[in-house]
Amino acid sequence: MAIGLVVHEGHRQRFVEAARTLDGVELAWAVYRHDDEIRELVEGLLRDARPEGVLLGLLPYARCRDLLPAGLPVAVTRSAALDLAIAWARARERGWPATPVSIDTFDRSTVDEVGEALGLDPAAISVLPFDPDQPIGEIVAFHRSRVAATRAPYVISGRMAVVATLTGAVEVLHTTPTTGTIRAALHELALRVRGRQRFAAGLFLIDPADGPTADRARVGLQHLLLHTPELADAWIDQRGHRGLLVFAPESLFETATRQWVGLPVLAEARDTLGLRAVAGFGIGASARLSVTLAEQAAARAEQDSGPAAYLFTDDGMSIGPMGVAAAPLAYAHRGHGGLATLAVRAGLSPATLSRLAAVERSLGGRLVSPGELARTLGITDPSGRRLIRKLIDAHLVIGGGSTQVTRKGRPSRLYRLAITSALEAAE
Repeated sequence: MAIGLVVHEGHRQRFVEAARTLDGVELAWAVYRHDDEIRELVEGLLRDARPEGVLLGLLPYARCRDLLPAGLPVAVTRSAALDLAIAWARARERGWPATPVSIDTFDRSTVDEVGEALGLDPAAISVLPFDPDQPIGEIVAFHRSRVAATRAPYVISGRMAVVATLTGAVEVLHTTPTTGTIRAALHELALRVRGRQRFAAGLFLIDPADGPTADRARVGLQHLLLHTPELADAWIDQRGHRGLLVFAPESLFETATRQWVGLPVLAEARDTLGLRAVAGFGIGASARLSVTLAEQAAARAEQDSGPAAYLFTDDGMSIGPMGVAAAPLAYAHRGHGGLATLAVRAGLSPATLSRLAAVERSLGGRLVSPGELARTLGITDPSGRRLIRKLIDAHLVIGGGSTQVTRKGRPSRLYRLAITSALEAAE
C-alpha cells in the first residue's frame, strides 16, 4: 500500500514522527518549499507513485483539489482550537501578553471560542480567516497594519510563507497540527484505503505475573470491557485463563482506540484494578485469520514494559505501540433507533448525543456540573454551558441543586442527564 504525503519541508519531520507507529505502508513524499510548487509536485506524485490515498494540509488541498481522482481516499490535516490554545500558551511562556495579537488561518468562531475560554477581550484580537486564494503579500500587509495599529507584540500564523516573510520584522508564532492529530489522520486514511466496516478481533491479556489471581483479574477486566461504551456492541468471551477475546466491527475498535492511537481502557485496568494488561488487534479476510493476527499482535505487546496495544492486518500493515491516552467518548446506543430523531429535536448531531449517552452511562446517575461535562467531552467551559442550555430546552437534563467549589466563587448548578430515559420513552 502506498500513501502520498504532501507537506511543507518545514513540517516533514513532524509527519515522519507521526508515521513511526505505522508499518507495512510505503510513504510517497511531495515536499514543497513554496506554495507555487504544490501543483507540479502533486501531479508528479500521482503519476509516478500512484498512491492509494493522500494526506495533505488545507493549503495543498485547496491548490490541487481538482487533480485528485474522484475515488481516491483523501485526508486533510488542519490546525484546531487546541493548536491555537497551545500558541497562546507559548506566547505567555515567552513573557508576551495574550492580547493584542493578530491571527491568520483560524476561523473567527474558533478564535472567539478559545479566547472566551481564556477570558480574553475579542476586540484586542485581529483575525484573518484562511483563504487559499489570498496572496501572501495581502496576509503580511494585514498583520503589519494590525501590529502598527494595536501595538501587538507578535503574530500567530498557520502559513509558513507568512512566517518566513515576517521573521526579523515581527515576532511570529507558527501553528501546525500536532503530531497526534497527524498520526490519527494517517492511521484513519490507511485503514480507509483498505476498506472499512469489516469485523476484527481483539485479544486482551493479563500479565502472567498475576498467577493465582489471574481468574479474578480476568473477570475484573471483562467487567471493565463490558462497561466500555465504545465496545457496547462487541462480543466478548474468555480466551484461556488470562485472556479475553473480543469480536467487533472494525469501526468500533477504531473509535475505542481513537483511530488506533491510544487505548484508555488499559490505563483504567491499571489504575482501577491494579493489573497490567496488553491488547492485540487483528484484521483479516476471515475470523480465524483475524484471531491469529490478534494473538501475534498481543504477543508483540507483551514485549513492552508497560500497558500497550498493537494492530496487525493481513496485508502486512502494523500499528503500534498504542499508548493509553484518553480517547473521546463515543457510544452507539444499542437498540434505540430514535437517537437521530432525538438529536434533531435537541439541535445536536447524532455523534454528540451519542457521546452524551456514553457520559450518562459512565456517571451512573451521578449529578454533573457544566464544567465537568465540558472536561469529559474535551470542550471548553463556555461550550459546556451552551450544551447544557440545549439539553435543558430539549428536556434531556434534570436540575439537581448546586455546588460551590471555592468560598468566593459562584455556585455551579448540577444536572442529571436524562438521555437514556428519553430514548426509551420514544420507543
